Amino acid sequence: MQPKLKFLDRYLTLWIFLAMVIGVSLGYLFPTISTLTDSLSVGTTNIPLAIGLILMMYPPLAKVDYTLLPEAFKNKKVIGISLFLNWFIGTFLMFGLAVLFLRNEPNYMTGLILIGLARCIAMVIVWSDLAKANREYTAMLVALNSIFQILSYSFLVWLFINVLPNKLGLANFNVSVSMKDVTKSVLIYLGVPFLAGFISRYTLIKTKGLEWYNRKFIPKISPITLYALLFTIVLMFSLKGDKILDLPMDVVKIAIPLIIYFVLMFFVSFFINKSLKVPYDKNASIAFTAAGNNFELAIAVSIAIFGLHSPQAFVGVIGPLVEVPVLILLVKTSLWLKKKYY
Repeated sequence: MQPKLKFLDRYLTLWIFLAMVIGVSLGYLFPTISTLTDSLSVGTTNIPLAIGLILMMYPPLAKVDYTLLPEAFKNKKVIGISLFLNWFIGTFLMFGLAVLFLRNEPNYMTGLILIGLARCIAMVIVWSDLAKANREYTAMLVALNSIFQILSYSFLVWLFINVLPNKLGLANFNVSVSMKDVTKSVLIYLGVPFLAGFISRYTLIKTKGLEWYNRKFIPKISPITLYALLFTIVLMFSLKGDKILDLPMDVVKIAIPLIIYFVLMFFVSFFINKSLKVPYDKNASIAFTAAGNNFELAIAVSIAIFGLHSPQAFVGVIGPLVEVPVLILLVKTSLWLKKKYY
């Protein structure tokens, strides 16, 4: 039987859109919301939001089975293809699209680059299942990406935001980030939920068993990611009431390179793997892992480095709004390609 998206996941784009509308409405009705938000901050860190962002990252990382990593390292071909697609082609493609479409808006350009550097570790399991890919293979790649993300994200942000734009002579690009600040953000918003997810997985499987963990615990905590994401969006958009007329066109400007990115990454990955005679189930796993992105991490880092009001954080929110409908279409495309080529 063909698996179907759960109710919350199926209408994710709608929930995000409604959260934007609710946020903007709250901003109009209660103009003091900005003052209240600032009063709950310590330095540049908004405490309720920080808790929400950590909770947003916890469920995806609690799902990752790190015991699959030894198996991943046995298959050098898999590692080579996946790492090349994710950490070379994916990062440079998003950087190129950001420069091409948003070079005159460096803040939005930065936000898009941050998305490109955050590889998918959450929704990819859903797309993989829907496309009849190899679930264990996908889980193995997710575990691999999780480790690489923790080890390399700070360096990549420094490279793609501080170094490459200057080397390419983008004179209007005057955005820079502190590697120390990014590392701190990654340790808080990726490291803390990673550790919590690893410990809860290890202890609960040991005491309750793997079947209980996958069938009972994971379904219970999974919606937390969506609730925390929607809370973040409502809060962000409640501070954007004065810019409401600009938002629709800005959404379109950000959505175009994102759509191109998802589609190109999927097809490039699929046909590279097909040329290497990778079986369909593994091909689809690699393709969807390469095509998706970890928007939760991009949003968390954007808010931590540039602030809740920042254009970079706004770009991060547009990501899942665009990703869900595009990836659903790519799932259908993948199943069609399976019939055509396999």
